[in-house]
Amino acid sequence: MTAVTSVFVWSTLIASAFVSVMFLVNLLFFRKAVHSANSAGIANASPPDSYDVSVLIPARNEALRIGPLLNSVLASEGVSCDLCVLDDESQDGTDAIVEAYSKKHPNVRLLKGTPVPAGWSGKQFACYQLAQQAKHEELVFIDADVALSKNALRRAIMQRRESRADLLSGFPRQRVITIGEQTLIPLIHVILLCFLPFALMRWTRMTGAAAGCGQFFLTTKRAYEQSGGHGAIRQSLHDGIMLPRAYRMLGLKTDLFDASDVACCRMYTSFSETWSGLMKNANEGFAKMPLLPIMTVLMLMAFVGPLLSTVALWLNLISEDFAIPIIAAFVLSYLPRVLCCLKFDRAWLACMLNPVSIVFFLTIQWIALIRRSQGKGVQWRQRSYEMATS
Repeated sequence: MTAVTSVFVWSTLIASAFVSVMFLVNLLFFRKAVHSANSAGIANASPPDSYDVSVLIPARNEALRIGPLLNSVLASEGVSCDLCVLDDESQDGTDAIVEAYSKKHPNVRLLKGTPVPAGWSGKQFACYQLAQQAKHEELVFIDADVALSKNALRRAIMQRRESRADLLSGFPRQRVITIGEQTLIPLIHVILLCFLPFALMRWTRMTGAAAGCGQFFLTTKRAYEQSGGHGAIRQSLHDGIMLPRAYRMLGLKTDLFDASDVACCRMYTSFSETWSGLMKNANEGFAKMPLLPIMTVLMLMAFVGPLLSTVALWLNLISEDFAIPIIAAFVLSYLPRVLCCLKFDRAWLACMLNPVSIVFFLTIQWIALIRRSQGKGVQWRQRSYEMATS
């Protein structure tokens, strides 16, 4: 029994140390967008007074959210916007709201989406249609649940140009209000920073190192057309991963940045909606073999095992000889979540419940994997999608 306990305790320490070191190293790469061309270190930089940009927004039943987003984009400084919203067969008056804006603002355009053809997912087809109508070389795709600061677009465009990325993705600050949202949404940053090899993502074109956030993408019309854009991922339900992969498969550069100071987003509004959204994304994320078993063991050992060891030590079920590695593992297991809480979400109650969040997250991944192996589809935005079993 002592040998088993020793292996378990030291395994949790190694796993928690691994994810903490990855987190701290990646945090050095996960920087905010530049404030000016000079701060970006661009030689002889002389940015224009205003960047021409096409802001492209797919919207399906977003009547409660589209107004605040349009207001934030229209208030942008240092850019000249062609603001185009595609109404994707909404039934809640989204189109009427956008049309009212277009009558007051000549740079706002309403596009009426056509029915989604076979072999496409709704969002990818909406973004594809938007790109065909874009007027400018700079393209920015924004989800309807995002709101921007006045300098968000200008800073993001400068960041894309400074990094020379063909596709740049910003991770907004996630607004989490209900305990259901707080339980799962903050894991976006935890998993990104603990498990994505940022050095490979930034300095290579490895497809497996691709990452992004579908809420806020910047690209150019030239790179978009070269990669195939959303047409290359037409069946995808998770463009945050799949669009960067499509770019990298053509040898194009992708990058990401911390957009928490220039953009915010309330992705979901309840535990059930959050669960469904992550289930939809899981099919193109962790929910595949042999990745999921490996990630399950690593995440359980890194985030859940230290808590179990600490409780066992407190109950005198484990010898005090193991106190130091157990306490060290416990501290390291919470370090990424606490730092994310300080930097991104301030969801302290959910932070304390991080092991529970990890168990929920892994449960979602396994359910998604099992459902796909059974040939069961995914329901999202009142549409049903079949998932490939391979």
